[in-house]
Amino acid sequence: MAKELNENTGFTVSIKTLLAIGAGMVTIISMWFVLQADIEEAKLLPEPPSPDVTRMEFDMKDQNIRLSIENTEKSVDEIKTNIRRMEDKIDDLK
Repeated sequence: MAKELNENTGFTVSIKTLLAIGAGMVTIISMWFVLQADIEEAKLLPEPPSPDVTRMEFDMKDQNIRLSIENTEKSVDEIKTNIRRMEDKIDDLK
């Protein structure tokens, strides 16, 4: 059968539990005030620079990337040629 709660109902709480509840409340309240202070500080900071990329900057980056790809292709072709030469020399040694 369920117990009925009324003004005569009692319960006990240890000092350790009260201290833990108090410490938790102090932690939460202090975090709230720190957060509010950080928000106020952030309001005073200058706006970050706009990340807009100009067309000229985009074209230069695109050209740089394309040039890098072409250079990589040339390097890969040179490496393939060197490997073929090495394979030929190894075949000649056999």
